[in-house]
Amino acid sequence: MSATKSPLSEIISVSDLAWQERQPGVRMKSIWEHPETKRRAVMTRIEPDAKLPLHRHVGDELVFVIEGAIEDEFGTVTAGNVGYRPNGCVHTVSAKNGATVLAIIAGGVEPLTQRDSGPPSQIVALSELPWIEVRPGVRQKRIWEDKAGERRAILARFEPGATLARHRHVGDELIFVIEGANADESGPVNTGNMNYRPNGCVHTVTTKNGATVLAVVWGRTEPV
Repeated sequence: MSATKSPLSEIISVSDLAWQERQPGVRMKSIWEHPETKRRAVMTRIEPDAKLPLHRHVGDELVFVIEGAIEDEFGTVTAGNVGYRPNGCVHTVSAKNGATVLAIIAGGVEPLTQRDSGPPSQIVALSELPWIEVRPGVRQKRIWEDKAGERRAILARFEPGATLARHRHVGDELIFVIEGANADESGPVNTGNMNYRPNGCVHTVTTKNGATVLAVVWGRTEPV
């Protein structure tokens, strides 16, 4: 009887993906998609003064602002910070001076012609969150968590030479490398690229010169 081979992580070179125009002044890159669960990762470039019209979130969304700033009726999310749009949130989005953002979406959006009630979007200022040492050479900031759904978003900082020991993903994970690079058995993941770790993926993670990454996790990991 042959052993089942665990899936490898998938390195996504974001720069190789084409921009697609969503509307005048707004372009998107479709980075990753899991149709069965209606989850996806999208990079969006909003030109100065462009606006996303009124819409409702059906499912929720986490947005990391890579550059510039975006604003809605509930506040402004500046570069390096995160916005959370809960299920049912109704808003518009604009970028006075332009912005590039990474969105991790669970569900979809529906256009609205008139304003409706819904929970507000939230702003998470990452600089205000404490670093927590989780193992030698690895610190984390806990951005957001949905305990019931075993989902969470984390900012992780790997010092040069730091390693995550061999482990298995029970559930899947997306990471976006903000600075530096890390690597696993699939190869290096450089600044601005993403890595998808599917359910059952077994790997180690190494960081030669250090890295800062945004991780969105569904499930957990277990040592192997």
